[in-house]
Amino acid sequence: MPVGRQALFVVLWLVLGLAFPATARAQAAQADPLPSWSDGPVKQAIVGFVSRVTTQGSPDFLPVEERVAVFDNDGTLWQEKPAVQGAFLAERVRALADKDPSLRKKQPYKAVLEGDLDTLMEGGEKALMELLAATHANMTQEQFLADVREFLKTARHPKLGVPYTQLAYQPMLELLQYLRDNGFQTWISSGGGIDFMRVFSEEVYGIAPQQVIGSSLAEKYEERGGRQVLWREPRVDHLNDKEGKPVGNDLHIGRSPVFVAGNVRSGGDIAMLGASQERRGPSFQLLIHHDDAAREFAYEEKDGASLRAAKEGGWTVVSMRDDWKTVFSGTP
Repeated sequence: MPVGRQALFVVLWLVLGLAFPATARAQAAQADPLPSWSDGPVKQAIVGFVSRVTTQGSPDFLPVEERVAVFDNDGTLWQEKPAVQGAFLAERVRALADKDPSLRKKQPYKAVLEGDLDTLMEGGEKALMELLAATHANMTQEQFLADVREFLKTARHPKLGVPYTQLAYQPMLELLQYLRDNGFQTWISSGGGIDFMRVFSEEVYGIAPQQVIGSSLAEKYEERGGRQVLWREPRVDHLNDKEGKPVGNDLHIGRSPVFVAGNVRSGGDIAMLGASQERRGPSFQLLIHHDDAAREFAYEEKDGASLRAAKEGGWTVVSMRDDWKTVFSGTP
């Protein structure tokens, strides 16, 4: 049956008026490398910097080998209330207490089980090392990694009720990919455990395990049970926090990063952000401010050290409330 002129017009109108604009909208969305970022000074600053350092002939142009971007993890790439490795430690302590109920009355286990941070802090390094020995050490590397994988598979955020791996920040995932698309290496440099983060870094962030820097325990390669294994010892080899971060970055990367991102909480990223400004040539410092109580958690440092350093150094400060259209990669 021949199609009438009016019907043909309707079909053409539907195709041209609906399908083509939809395609155009999809293309426009694809053209925006940071769709979860609100249009404004922060997004413009990021895109402007990347454009300058990747454009041939620009006075700020950087060859690909110098395009190194380093990100803190907790509170920068995913949520840190609670710190995920802290939740892992607490779960391990609960399991130990189930096997040995006497631990429920013994410090520092009692403090962990009761969420008594003040008592835990009073215990100092001795308490920390006892907890690390019980939950992170005196085992093979193989066993530790298996325990972390199992924890991440089953654990849920106590308030948001979803797996921790769904609580990466969507805008930061987009930023990581945007930088990689422009020839940047993306690294993690965190105070968290290097082996803990390497379990999930590639799956969650697209960052290979060998590009993760963190705090570490000493290890030995020795015979255990008739096998040669990597044995985790109960002593800290490197603390990758505060002034330890530039040291860790230099040890693992061998060149100064040009793009560095951290967050406001403990001042742990100030040294790493500041160190990147000491390099010759262009650099970019990004500081995440947790000011969105509705979609995440609102908190900052009592002394305001990170925000003060950002103001003095001219760093770009991200307001989660104002600069991010969405927060999490999953659906809390």
